[in-house]
Order: sequence, then structure tokens, then C-alpha cells
Amino acid sequence: MKKILFTLILITTSFSMSAQTIFGKWENRDEETNKVDSVIEVYKKDGKAYAKIVEITDKKRQEAVCDKCSGKRKNNPILGMNILTGLKKDGDEWSGGKILDPKNGKEYKCYIKLENDNKLKIRGYIGFAAFGRTAYWHRKN
Repeated sequence: MKKILFTLILITTSFSMSAQTIFGKWENRDEETNKVDSVIEVYKKDGKAYAKIVEITDKKRQEAVCDKCSGKRKNNPILGMNILTGLKKDGDEWSGGKILDPKNGKEYKCYIKLENDNKLKIRGYIGFAAFGRTAYWHRKN
């Protein structure tokens, strides 16, 4: 009986701990329609957070390229592209990296913060965080 109880506690703890992380798959929703337009996977590499687009829901856009990007990303497929790079943990947020908006090809400084288990706040900005835009990603089930 003790083994069963211990196993249940361990499973419950691991589920709640995994939900309290920025890492995993997140849905990006269109600001006008609130429909999911892409799925982004946030992952950890060398102690930093990165994110790439792993799914585009619009079948017509699945082969789209970043024609407005510059450098190495110019004309590369958006699907599979890293859009969030080099964020370091700083208290309850991750900052110090950049985010790419594939729609306009521009990169912005950014920080991300877990609002709750299923909602991630992304703030992209130029210069100071007060001058920017906030988006929210929702955890993919």
C-alpha cells in the first residue's frame, strides 16, 4: 500500500512540476480571430531558452519562407525556424535574448514569463521594455 501511495505522489508531483515550466509546446493565436495559427516549442540548450515553430495550422502557409528576414534566415522556411534565441533565467522570467517576428522579418529584444501553468507572456521591444508589444502563448494540450 505504501508503494502505491508513494507512486501516486511521485506521479502527481511530476505532473505539477512539468506544468510549471516555460518549456514545452505553446499555441500562438491570431490577435484578430483568436484561432491558433502556429505551435511553438520552447526548449533548453546550454542553460538558455530557445523556441522554434513546429507547426503552422494554415495549410497554405506551411511552406512559407521568411522573405522579409535578413542574413541566414532570408528565404528560409518559417516552419522549423528558431524565433526565440538565447534567453537566460533571471528570477521568474527569462530575458537577454531576442525574438523574431517572421511576418515582418524584424528581431526584437524580449523577455518571457510564465503567467500561470498554461499561459506564457512574451514581451518584444526595441530599447526599453516599456516600448514594445506583448503576446501570450497558451500551452498545447
